[in-house]
Order: sequence, then C-alpha cells, then structure tokens
Amino acid sequence: MSSNCVFCKILNQEIPATIIAQNDTVFVIKDIHPQAPLHYLIIPKKHVADLTHIQPKDRDCVADILFMAQQLSQTLPNARQFKLIANNGPAVGQSVLHLHFHFLSGIKSNSFSV
Repeated sequence: MSSNCVFCKILNQEIPATIIAQNDTVFVIKDIHPQAPLHYLIIPKKHVADLTHIQPKDRDCVADILFMAQQLSQTLPNARQFKLIANNGPAVGQSVLHLHFHFLSGIKSNSFSV
C-alpha cells in the first residue's frame, strides 16, 4: 500500500467508494468520470505503479485482472462486448499511479478518452 495513493486509500476504507466486485487480489469500482454507460476500474490490491513495474511474482494478479473482466462481462447486463484499457504513465493519461484497467461497455466507439 502507498500512503498517498487514492486507490490504496479506497481499499483501506479511508476514502468512500462502492466496490462492485472483488477477490483476493483485485477489486472493482465505478469510474468517477465515466466515458461509457458501463465504466469500471479493475485495480490490483497490491500497489504497483504501472505495467512496467509488474514483477514475475505478480503473474497471478495480472491473470486475476483479466478473469475479473471476464466475470464482469458475464454478470453485468449488456457487457458481453467491452474494451479493457490500461494507460501506462502520465504522458498517456494515467492520472493515478496505481495500475488499473478501465472496463468500458455499452456504446459503439472506436476510441475512448480515459
């Protein structure tokens, strides 16, 4: 956990948020600035800054992120088709330096601004 990370603070219940789903390694919350009718963030519970900071020992956590996306697509209405996006670094739009994936569904579009 990082003491100044908003996602770590949410996980530690220091900042309120509704957790949509979770397992031992990841949790899901609604994006506060949705870019699609269904816009969730899939976040590892372990603080990792971005994709370049993943270690081989994080392999199961990364797999759990993908399996969580699959679970969301199967349990949420109208979410069978979706985009899964991870920004890697501030220059490309990562505003919270804690690895997270945007799960977007519900509109037809070739681009999202996340």
